[in-house]
Amino acid sequence: MKRAFYIIGGLTLAISIPSALQAQTTQPKDTTMNRTVVVEQEYNPDIMDASKVNVLPRVEPPTVSKKAVEYDATLMPATHIPAGIMQAYTGKETQAKALPGYVRLGYGNYGNLDVRANYLFSLSPKDRLNLTFTMDGMDGKLDLPDNGGKWNSFYYRTHAAMDYVHAFQKMDLNVAGNFGLSNFNFMPGSTNNKQKFLSGDVHFGIKSTSEELPLQFHAETNLMFYERQHDIQYQDAQEVMVRTKAGAMGTISEEQFVGVDLSMDNTFYKNNLFEDYTSVELNPYYLYQSEDWKIRLGAHVDFAFGFGKKFRVAPDVTAQYIFSDSYILYAQATGGRQANDFRRLEMVSPYGQSSTQLDATYEQLNAALGFKTSPVTGLWFNIYGGYQDLKNNLASAAIANYSGSYLQLLQGNMHNIYAGAEASYSYKDIISFTASGIYRDWKTAKTENNSGDQLLYYMPSFEANFKVDIRPVSSVLINLGYQHITREKIGNERVDPVGNLYLGGSYEVFEGISIYVRANNLLNKDYQYYPGYPTEGINFMGGVSFRF
Repeated sequence: MKRAFYIIGGLTLAISIPSALQAQTTQPKDTTMNRTVVVEQEYNPDIMDASKVNVLPRVEPPTVSKKAVEYDATLMPATHIPAGIMQAYTGKETQAKALPGYVRLGYGNYGNLDVRANYLFSLSPKDRLNLTFTMDGMDGKLDLPDNGGKWNSFYYRTHAAMDYVHAFQKMDLNVAGNFGLSNFNFMPGSTNNKQKFLSGDVHFGIKSTSEELPLQFHAETNLMFYERQHDIQYQDAQEVMVRTKAGAMGTISEEQFVGVDLSMDNTFYKNNLFEDYTSVELNPYYLYQSEDWKIRLGAHVDFAFGFGKKFRVAPDVTAQYIFSDSYILYAQATGGRQANDFRRLEMVSPYGQSSTQLDATYEQLNAALGFKTSPVTGLWFNIYGGYQDLKNNLASAAIANYSGSYLQLLQGNMHNIYAGAEASYSYKDIISFTASGIYRDWKTAKTENNSGDQLLYYMPSFEANFKVDIRPVSSVLINLGYQHITREKIGNERVDPVGNLYLGGSYEVFEGISIYVRANNLLNKDYQYYPGYPTEGINFMGGVSFRF
């Protein structure tokens, strides 16, 4: 009965807000849906790093005009597992005349696999249906650290999704469904030499689209399922979550707004000893926007019932000042709760195990100050620095006391001082590049039995990324990039850095038909994203894509 109550309550909340508002509006309006969903893409060699902790300031710079988006999705090689798991589908801008169908097929050494298919159905001027299928992975022999021999490793991920949008006069209705499957094995010596994660979710959402409404609103309910089939202590452990979000914003004047957002998770467990819990977050805020200023004053008020019963408050304050057209000063003091549900555990470390239930990570404070400028057309610089305080932060997996090669997820209080810079430049459609670097000085709270420093072994102390795209002719695209991550030094020890130099490109042979290729780890470096788990040496992948 308790579970049914939470589910019914979430659905009621998602429906009730727009129903009352929609009843007040009778003025006819153009119902043509004015958004486009991405259905076209080419090979894009962005590097995924699942183990890094993002501490960049979460301040949004002013909107600037950009060139048309050419690509929708990024190729995510299994060498950088896992990529984002079961993320909600969102529409993005794309070329005005993009073809509705897209298929991509690729294969490489180490059994690297890349499959993607996408089709957008324009059912009517007000109805859109988008279907997506992706599969990527690898199956090959990797060199174990310290001359430990070969490991017959495999990791496959499959994702299927549907997304339907109907445009009413003053709001959009969104219905979506996702299915995900991760199938992989552990290193030799494990008690169970395989693991399988099964996930799925159903999404119902509405969002106002008319400025004539007295309030701008959004509401959604998500029923989410996740199963870990072969954990060492719990077999077929299941997590069911009802995630409800809603928000409304009203206008005080042309420059002033006030609003509140609500997020609630009702989480239930089966086939393990974890406790059910409910967490609620309220985010009231005041917003001021003018030609020069954008100020947000708010707070994150979080409380939980059941496991992790706590009441916490974090700031939600951002400010930015624009002067001389292209010079921006910005500051922030933000925070909030991050649930450590099964989905996030897979993203942090798919090889990780936890004998106890993990509490949510709470960002008590992320304070930053930055400066951004565009001295000439196409060129942007961003310089920033700040301080971050994290409670119960998830560390990269550490070696566990289990048999074999299982890893254990650990938590601890930690903070860091960070400073970084980034630059980007683009010239027409011929060349574009981005370069960024960030330094972090991590500290962890002392514990009774140890210093807690072991939590920092895989934390990034310095990270640098460089990427350049060159299009000498319209049919050819060349990609070159380098990713570097230096780990935190503990005593006199430091984990080997990540150093990935990659090169790729695509060529449109005929209209709608392209071939692509990419090579990773061209320096053949030995590095690890997870303790003890090797990555691929020099590896490559090639394939063909079709637009129709």
